[in-house]
Amino acid sequence: MNTIVTTTNIMPADWRDFFTLTKPRVMTLVIFTGICGLLAAPGTIHPVIGFTAILAIALGAGGSAVLNQWWEADLDKGMKRTASRPLPDGRLRREDARDFGIFLSAVSVGLMGVAVGWLAAISLFAAIIYYAVIYTMWLKPRTPQNIVIGGGAGAFPPFIGWIAVTGEITAMPILLFAIIFMWTPPHFWALALFVKSDYAKVGIPMLPVVAGERATRQQIMIYTVLLAPIAIAPWLIGGTSWVYGSVAVVLSALFLMLAVPVLSEERQGADPLQPEKRLFKFSIVYLFALFAALVADRVLFANGLIGGGVFA
Repeated sequence: MNTIVTTTNIMPADWRDFFTLTKPRVMTLVIFTGICGLLAAPGTIHPVIGFTAILAIALGAGGSAVLNQWWEADLDKGMKRTASRPLPDGRLRREDARDFGIFLSAVSVGLMGVAVGWLAAISLFAAIIYYAVIYTMWLKPRTPQNIVIGGGAGAFPPFIGWIAVTGEITAMPILLFAIIFMWTPPHFWALALFVKSDYAKVGIPMLPVVAGERATRQQIMIYTVLLAPIAIAPWLIGGTSWVYGSVAVVLSALFLMLAVPVLSEERQGADPLQPEKRLFKFSIVYLFALFAALVADRVLFANGLIGGGVFA
């Protein structure tokens, strides 16, 4: 287990420090994709039950984020990007963070099971274990493929949202899972390219550190190419109409166009925004826009304004 962070003084914590541990910026994307999975699913769900499902997803995401920072507190202290977090900065005791993370995780699974359904609860439990244990404790410190395999942790929210409504696992929620799973490597490796010194300093074997920038750029391109047909697949199998399909095609084409300069390490004159930074920023827009299109497609279909999707 990681060595304990020692600080000469533990400053009094307040609720904002505990809230910060839940990684609210990351949770925004988790909640959004979870809501999209819930709203895009066929059938109906009572608004209170739907809200409870999203609340449980948010609590589970927050709990796993807290456990991630509890385990990596010593690593975070050595990286400029994370040194000001509550644990490495000495604003919280590590034991308090651990207990808080376990509490949030347990409440989230119990709430999902009792109020929504146990299939959704089991999926949420799997997501928490995937991120807090499989990714954080096992994969991240051991293999440069940590992001590839660990991408499954962030891919659960729309999957869970969908089965919270339907109570079953079909092709569509699996595809929603696969979209985020394949999106994660180019998204995080683009980030890793311009913060690789931080990872190298604390010994985390991120791909740019272990295999070099060239191999990382090649892998970003490979996963971007693989992502495109998976993003379009919900339309191809008849799960959505042309509305989602056209948005997925355009967004995936733009993703590919932005990945090409990353592959070639092309620089546009004195442009201060490196290709990898541009790709990283767009990748966030890409995921938000893609899932928003999924919901819009479902709303239009449900109101009889478009046809062509069966929402399998």
